[in-house]
Amino acid sequence: MNRVRSTTPAVPAIRSTGLSVVGHRAGRPVSITDDVSVQVGAGESIAIVGESGSGESITARALLDLLPQGLDAKGAVELNGELLVDLSRREAQRMRGGELAFVMQDPFTMLNPISRCGEQITAKLRAENGRRLLSQARKEQARARLAEVGIADPAVADRYPFELSGGMRQRVAIAAAIAENPRVLIADEPTTALDVTTQKEILELLSRLRDTHGLGLILITHDLRVAFSVCDRVYVMYAGEIIETGRPDDLLAAPRHPYSANLIQADPPIDRRLASLANIPGSVPAPGSWPPGCRFAPRCQWAAPECAAAHPPLEAADSGHTVRCARAGEIAPDLVAALRRVRRAVVTPARADDGSAPIISTRGARRIYGDKVAVEGADVDVDVFRGESVGLVGESGSGKTTLARMMVGLTRPTSGAIRVAGVDLAAARVSKADWNTVRSTVQMAFQDPYSTLNPQRSVGSALRDGLRLTDKAEVPRRIGELLERVGLAADYVNRMPAQLSGGERQRVAIARALARDPQVVVCDEVVSALDVSVQAHILNLLRELQTDLGLAYMFITHDLAVVRQVTDRVYVIKDGAIVEHAATEKVLDDPQHPYTRRLIGSIPHVQSMTRR
Repeated sequence: MNRVRSTTPAVPAIRSTGLSVVGHRAGRPVSITDDVSVQVGAGESIAIVGESGSGESITARALLDLLPQGLDAKGAVELNGELLVDLSRREAQRMRGGELAFVMQDPFTMLNPISRCGEQITAKLRAENGRRLLSQARKEQARARLAEVGIADPAVADRYPFELSGGMRQRVAIAAAIAENPRVLIADEPTTALDVTTQKEILELLSRLRDTHGLGLILITHDLRVAFSVCDRVYVMYAGEIIETGRPDDLLAAPRHPYSANLIQADPPIDRRLASLANIPGSVPAPGSWPPGCRFAPRCQWAAPECAAAHPPLEAADSGHTVRCARAGEIAPDLVAALRRVRRAVVTPARADDGSAPIISTRGARRIYGDKVAVEGADVDVDVFRGESVGLVGESGSGKTTLARMMVGLTRPTSGAIRVAGVDLAAARVSKADWNTVRSTVQMAFQDPYSTLNPQRSVGSALRDGLRLTDKAEVPRRIGELLERVGLAADYVNRMPAQLSGGERQRVAIARALARDPQVVVCDEVVSALDVSVQAHILNLLRELQTDLGLAYMFITHDLAVVRQVTDRVYVIKDGAIVEHAATEKVLDDPQHPYTRRLIGSIPHVQSMTRR
């Protein structure tokens, strides 16, 4: 996916100047974002990146005039040189969707679950006389738009969203977004929940639409590889403001702001396994609690007294590069040197086999749902040994999660054998004592901890559930130990899930999985929805827990860079069958199966973020 433009046309397709979003707390105004100026030309693509809470998604919604109730935008937004504030409400609504389109992370939030895909694609299309298209014309338009986004099967137009895979739903959402030939497309995390091959297809689709339609593309993402592989320019946001902008190659080679450098350092390399991933201490300050000087200063190792004295402006560093840092010129060599140290860090060897018996062993495990074979028994032999980390990778629908759920007893195998600590979960009857053995041996941590934590119950209550078999007098002490183990303070016991960040919720989910002192934790996409810095924190935590507790992991993920960092061996699964298995280093460096080679070849911009 080659970038095609690196300059901005004289009249941008869309431009914001001094765009700020303001909310209210206790009757007082609170800034959410501050003085955000971005622009993108026809046929150009930009990325807006940063940690969760930095203001990227709110900025996208402000550009679209789709802010939640209670938030107000200030500043100017121009579309093709025309100020949107000068338009009537009806004209602005017509412009949005016609000239300015939006694609969300989860297409289910854009697509009506009870309306057929074709109807949703053509819903706003009108004939020249302004009337709705006739039925045959709508069908032809739906098929044409589906073909444009790479769906050759016209029958998809007659299907409902729930009948499609995640990648297909995202394509349908994009088809609906571009149906009126917009000038600008804003995509908010459009590939986050997708496997690596589907991600590549969606990114190639967006790039192709950018070129063929002359679209101005704004990509909101926390995936640095995606941002640097498909965009002409990158805007880095922190605490509600732009802190650096530049061309991807320039930012990768020599970031000028410590925050940008820290984000790049935290991204796990695909080519080697590090002893520890770099991460940024602390978290993004909430709106209303921004420090008076540089907003990043409390987390910055290069902060000096002058950084806290005054808020730095966004200034030109060199051609096409701007930075908001009072010490940018002074510390530039130090930032480059720090990046080089991380990229040349010593490789950590994988765990050696100690010859012990496996804790979990599957032989010919098979699972059928109706006429669909989710896991094919003949080629599914998987072992997990004490203290090791095993990866399970494959595309969406390959059978990863089904196999994992069978390993923890949440899904019963149709046939074959699955043994956990000697207990056969495929047996006709499993006794209560055997189930207690299984629960004390293996636990599961899920992708979205928010959906597995009761929003009406506190953190302490969630952990107490996992300690039901513990002596009641010991429960408070054990809850404190679990929180400390995952790096959370004791006062988190009284907090509710809504009061936690994504990384904190994932730590609570891990703590709950540890409550029964298991030997194995099955991690199902536990970092896929996290930004790069929080991801580094969680991956480092998992390593520390493995060292301290002798844990084994079954790590399910579509991110092969994460696989490199946390696993000793990896199984590659396709269509419910294991197609390749070996040490992680061998699989990633010398893949033997065409499917594995395709997975690795789908990683965006593989070489750009490795050694330099």
